[in-house]
Amino acid sequence: MQTEIIKAYNEAVYDTDRDRAMEVIHAALKQGVTPEEIVFDVVIPAMESMMQAISEDFDANLAQHFMAAQIASQVTEEMIAQFKTPPESLGTIVIGTSVGDMHTLGKRIVSGCLRSMMIDVVDLGVNIKPEAFVDKAVEIDSPVIAISSMMMHTATSENGCQRVREILKERGLEDKIKIVVGGAPYRWDNELYKTVGADAWADNGITAGEVIKKIVMEAKS
Repeated sequence: MQTEIIKAYNEAVYDTDRDRAMEVIHAALKQGVTPEEIVFDVVIPAMESMMQAISEDFDANLAQHFMAAQIASQVTEEMIAQFKTPPESLGTIVIGTSVGDMHTLGKRIVSGCLRSMMIDVVDLGVNIKPEAFVDKAVEIDSPVIAISSMMMHTATSENGCQRVREILKERGLEDKIKIVVGGAPYRWDNELYKTVGADAWADNGITAGEVIKKIVMEAKS
């Protein structure tokens, strides 16, 4: 039965059909599949499958990335509310777009992925000053600051990632808080993340979730 559920859910996700995905999940519940099984045996493996597919298919579109993340996030939140024992969060990260950047899609994809992986997200929004990133990360004890930039001038701005790195140095936090960046400029230049002082980058919103999760888990060990 679970094999059929996984197949039906995956097909709905790849077709970016949120309604059908939710129908599959609700039908599974009626058949006796537990909320815990849906999250850990259906949703998370589906996200991992999507990551693999994207790594092999560079033509996968943003709509597919976005819907996969949003569906996973929606299902996870609904199922967690029905868990017998609430799952422990793996950690909390801070995300936002850099100063001068008003794009939201990238970070929304990342946030959806992370929530499906049991990582909480504090989304600061758009046009975020460097100090705000660091202050919030310190406040919530976050091991990661994720900065999205969709334009070259916001990615390389002195008030963007570079300034966040400077503030971390000034406060002696470089070993405690890592910076992950993403967005179109980093796909154009795969070495740009080093230029702006980030610790890592991701090619798209789905794989960014995996990159960030790895750092979060390393911080816990």
